Amino acid sequence: MLVFSIIASALAPGLALLTYFYLKDRYDQEPLHIVVKIFLLGFLIVFPVMILQRGMILWFGDNPVVNSLIISAGVEEFLKWFVLYHLIFNHIEFDEPYDGILYATAISLGFATVENVMYAWYSQAAFGPMMIRALLPVSGHAMFGVIMGYYIGHAKFTDGKSSRGFLLLSLLLPWMWHGLYDLILSMMTHYWLWFIIPLMVLLWYGGMGKISRANNRSPFRMIKRDEEVKT
Repeated sequence: MLVFSIIASALAPGLALLTYFYLKDRYDQEPLHIVVKIFLLGFLIVFPVMILQRGMILWFGDNPVVNSLIISAGVEEFLKWFVLYHLIFNHIEFDEPYDGILYATAISLGFATVENVMYAWYSQAAFGPMMIRALLPVSGHAMFGVIMGYYIGHAKFTDGKSSRGFLLLSLLLPWMWHGLYDLILSMMTHYWLWFIIPLMVLLWYGGMGKISRANNRSPFRMIKRDEEVKT
């Protein structure tokens, strides 16, 4: 029973947030099986991330700045972006800007969920620590996914050099925010909460705006309005 409670508490935040972002798709919801597949791919990339990070720590040492910006944020965001770009960017179901946000949050939440399960399993975490992880690491990964997906959606539906610029931003911006998040946690041992809470509020505020703007650029927006008028 205890094992079940630990696993359930670790899975719940990621699944709840994934459901939230899935339902935020106003105009043309994605096939659920593809969203779940991308979520599960987030599970799988944990293992190459762990291998790469272990090797880089042995190579670079345990410098907190390098660890936060390159080894942690850099490796994690790059692999999520790499998988997303090669599997989803040209997929036929990626047919509106919000889809980028949905798929990016799916892979990010899959990754965060495995991290959460591993933390809960090995530390036998109680309710308090698991609640903090739901509000911070899992929620943080979701917001990094929103940023990544927003600019991937821009890149998908923009032509020429601007498309490449947005694609670059889809990697660099979540990397930057993730690095800042990790840097606060690793460098500020006593006062980190005073910095991390405003950061999370800022990320969520910006993320909600990106979700709204992505939905407003949907090519299905006018079609749905016409259908509502006819009915």
